[in-house]
Formats: sequence, structure tokens, C-alpha cells
Amino acid sequence: MSAFADVELLHDFLTEAGEMLEDVDSKLVELEHRPGDKALLNDIFRGFHTIKGGAGFLDAQPTVQLCHRTESLFDKLRSGEMALTPELLDVILAATGEVHRMFREMGAQAMPEPAPAALLNVLDLMLKGEAVPAALTVVSADAPALAVDVSEILDGHGELNWPLMYQALTGEMLPVADAPAPEPAETSGMEVAQLQQGVTAALDAMRSGPRGEKAPATSAAKENTIRVDTTRFDQILNLSGEIGLTKNRLNVLRTALVRSDSQDQTHKTLDMVLAQLDMLVTDLQSAVMKARMQPVGRVFQKYSRLARDMARQLGKEIELNIIGAETEVDKTILEELNDPLVHMVRNACDHAIETPAERRAAGKSSHGTITLSARQAGDHIVIEIIDDGRGMNAEKLRQKAIEKGLISSDEASNLDPKQCLQLIFLPGFSTKSEITDFSGRGVGMDVVRTNIQKLKGRIDINTVQGSGSQVAIFLPLTLAILPVLMLRVSDQAFAVPLSAVREIVQLREDELGYVSNQPMVMVRGEPVPLLDLAALLNRPQSGQANVGVVVNTAEKNFVLAVDGFLGQDEVMIKPLEGMKPKGVSGATLSGDGQLVLVLELHEVLADYV
Repeated sequence: MSAFADVELLHDFLTEAGEMLEDVDSKLVELEHRPGDKALLNDIFRGFHTIKGGAGFLDAQPTVQLCHRTESLFDKLRSGEMALTPELLDVILAATGEVHRMFREMGAQAMPEPAPAALLNVLDLMLKGEAVPAALTVVSADAPALAVDVSEILDGHGELNWPLMYQALTGEMLPVADAPAPEPAETSGMEVAQLQQGVTAALDAMRSGPRGEKAPATSAAKENTIRVDTTRFDQILNLSGEIGLTKNRLNVLRTALVRSDSQDQTHKTLDMVLAQLDMLVTDLQSAVMKARMQPVGRVFQKYSRLARDMARQLGKEIELNIIGAETEVDKTILEELNDPLVHMVRNACDHAIETPAERRAAGKSSHGTITLSARQAGDHIVIEIIDDGRGMNAEKLRQKAIEKGLISSDEASNLDPKQCLQLIFLPGFSTKSEITDFSGRGVGMDVVRTNIQKLKGRIDINTVQGSGSQVAIFLPLTLAILPVLMLRVSDQAFAVPLSAVREIVQLREDELGYVSNQPMVMVRGEPVPLLDLAALLNRPQSGQANVGVVVNTAEKNFVLAVDGFLGQDEVMIKPLEGMKPKGVSGATLSGDGQLVLVLELHEVLADYV
């Protein structure tokens, strides 16, 4: 049973407040670089005040209490009673992280658990103007944590500060009447280490407890927009796709009629109706696509905090710049982009950007920069993650892959430097010798490639050792209406995404050859593996194919031998209910009503990638 009386109101609050809280986080990171920006601080204050008001309307008192304390800190910053320091911002971000956690619990229709007492006590101490431990840090919006430095609970003579010790272990202030008065005692280095472990364990236990499930991605209605349930849009999309198929069918009928000898008024009327239908369908599909488009800034804005939190924990100086936040992409793609981009930003912070000392030794500024940009290029969106860090060493990547047994020495020797960079996407690949909280398990970049391939996208990497790297992700603007190339294989029609097609070539005997028993065909002076698509699909071969389509997947080119081509089209893919054949992402209908299977190239070519 829901802890809230009005579930619909709760949903609306979480949708709007979730986006507002992401915006507050992003602006807090900006404020650290521009502490004197009063307008920015006022925006943050208003946003947090609105969140507190909405939580109060829902009677979510744990959220209200935490927001009230944090809002009071913002008020003191506005009045000039307090100055923004990195330590103060750590605590504020720990508070916003707790609000994120509370929103997740509210999303499960449960009253949120109160914020940790240690955090509330620290906020109270700050509001009173009292000193607090300087080692308070925040991990992330999803896992806020407090850590207390042992040096803060030892006085200048190496003796225990019992009130602070009690507070660190329990999250509560030590009652004065019950305060013990032990004799001063020296604390050895070994005891300090043991104490550090004990305090950390106690704080971890104190912070543990029920936490809500990860909240679904939220979006907020902006000015001049209207919130519509996604399922309704999907129904409209489905209808527009069906109309598109009908349009294709009518075009085939028109062609058949035009080929006849009669030229009566019926043909002219049919032409006119078809032209009108074509225009209406195009406009409808365009309108629906635009309705589903969302600015990438809704996802990008949360990474400013992610980069800032990681920089604090790694002892680095990192600034994340965002370019092209207004670029729009289909909502489905936008939601699926979050995990890959989190891995990419974390990877850049952890692996690419050097420590301040390393950067200064290399003649660089101690301050590292990561640029996250988005732009539209034709029917694609290009997202780039660019850093000015250490760059990648292709030879080192090659040797690490051999060392981990991911590829053989023979396979590695055939890789050029560009292909070596793609080794970072292999499952289990990592250049770290030790596993940390951020890396070392070799799963992050594998997840990136897998998710991008699911979105019908591809990844390109460029690097200059000592200067930085550039990772470019190419994605379709939408997955709903897919441009495809229609192929004919053994009298069956198939379709491949046009985004993977590079060109169509004639297969001539004088251009065919073998390398290590692998058939090859020369394409623009380069040998490219030749594969028989009929054999890959376990279809009977109808004869010697004399045409091929050059496709690209996982940054590798292949020539697929086919029987012929049926043209280019824009189709709506329908899933195959109750089944998922390997290498098939769905089905559609051709203009003459024939069933066409749409191929998933990275699955079809899995044994060769």
C-alpha cells in the first residue's frame, strides 16, 4: 500500500523535482567555480525551496527536514554570513545526494528513511558557525557517504577527542552529563590505524540500511511543453508506421497501374491521392518524431557533479565542459545513453586525467579538462568525450590484451594502432593492476560498446599520447523509423540498417583473393573480408553472388555477398513476439507486402568481430 494518498500527485512531483534536483547539482558545481555569482546562487535557492515545498505538500517530513537545513545554508551564503569552500560544498552535495535517495524511495511509494544523523548534525554545526571535521567527503549522488579522518578525533597531543569520537560512531552529539572523563593516554601509530578502521566500519554500518530501488529516469516539463504519457506516443508511432506501410503498398499498386495502357481519370486521381497521402504521412512521422525528441542536456547535466565528486576522491583537478546541450535526440535513445556515458566520464576521470603533480611534470596545467559535446550530423547524432589527459598507448593496450589472454599473439600482431585502441572494449580488459572503486574489473567499456550497438550506433577512438583522447559515439536520431537497405538472399528479402552500410560493390574475379584462408575482396585498394550472407544466415545458396554490400560493425569493415538489392526504404521495425532468432532484430513489410527480416549485424558477424 502506498504511503502517499495521491499517487498521481506523487508521480508529478518526482518527475518535476527530480529534474530540478539534477539542475541544482549541476549549478552547485558551477557555483564552486563562480562563488560570487549571486544570480546563480539565487537560482539554486529557488530550486531547492520549490523541492522543499513540494515535499511538504506530500508530507514527506524526512525530506522537508533535510531540505530545510540545506536551504538555510544557501540563505547564509546569499547573505554573506558564510563563504563557499570545497568542504562546505562536499556537505551540501552529500545532502542533495540524500534527497536523490529519498526520491528513489518515494518512487517506490514508501516514505523515505531520514537522512543519516551524522549528516544532519554536521549541517546543524555549520549553521551555528562551529567547526566541523575537514575530511567530510561525498561519494556520489547515488551513494552519499561521510568519512571522518582520525586526525580530527585526536587532539594536538595524540589523545582521543571523546565527544567527536562519539559523534563519529553514533551520529549524535555526546550528552554532557554522561561524558566520560578518561585519563589522557598516548595513542600509537598502530592504534591510530586500528581506530581508523573501526571508525570507518562503524560509519559504514551506520549508513547502511534499506534503500529504495534505483529510480527510473525522470524528465520535467519545460516552458511551452506538454507532458504526455509515453505509451500514447508509442501508439501514435505504431499508427504512423502502419500508414507508412500502406503508403508503400499504394505506391506499388500505382506502379502496376501506370504500366498498363489505359490513361484514364482514375490514374490521375490515384496520383493525386497518393501525393496527398505521401505528404500527410511524412508530416505525421515528422511531428511524432519531434514530439519524442529531448535535449541531451537532460542527461549531460548530471555528469558535472559526477566529475567533481571523482576529482575530489582521486585528488585531481578536473573540470567538465558541456557543449551542445540543446541538441535533441529520441527519448528512447536518451534514456539508454546514461549508463554508457557514466562509464565514459568515469573512465576519463580515473584513467585519462593525470594527477596535478603528473600534469605539472609534463608541462601541463594542473587543471584537467573533459569536454562532453553533442551535435547533429545528417540523420545521426554525434556525442564526443574529449580529454586533455595522458592519451592511450596502442602498444601497451596490445600487450595488456595478450597478457590477460583476451587475444593471441598472432591475432595481436595483425592489429594496426587504430584497431589496438578498440581492445579496450573487450570483456575483461583493464590496464589497472589493482581493482578500485572505479575500475579494474574490465566491465565498464564492454558495457559501453554493448549498449551503443543495441542503439544501432558505433564508436570511434582517436588519441595522441601525452595530449589526450577523443571518443566519438555515432547514433541514429531515432530508433522508431529506421532507414534500411533491402537485400535479396536466396529469394528472401532482408534489411540492414543504412547507418552500417558504407557502399555497394561489384564482386569481380580479378579482385578476389585469400589471406590466411579467408576470402578477401579489394575495396578502394584495401583488402576487406568477404562473407557469404546466405551461409551466415543458414540459407541455401542460390548461386554465385556477384554483388556485395560493404558494412561496418565494431570498427571493422566486411563485404557481404548477396543475390541482389531491392532498394532503400524507411521502415518501422516490429518485434517478433515470443521469439528472438540470432541476428534478427525484428521484422517489417516491403512495399509489395512481403515479410522482411531486419538483421542485427553485430550478432550476424559476432564470430568475425
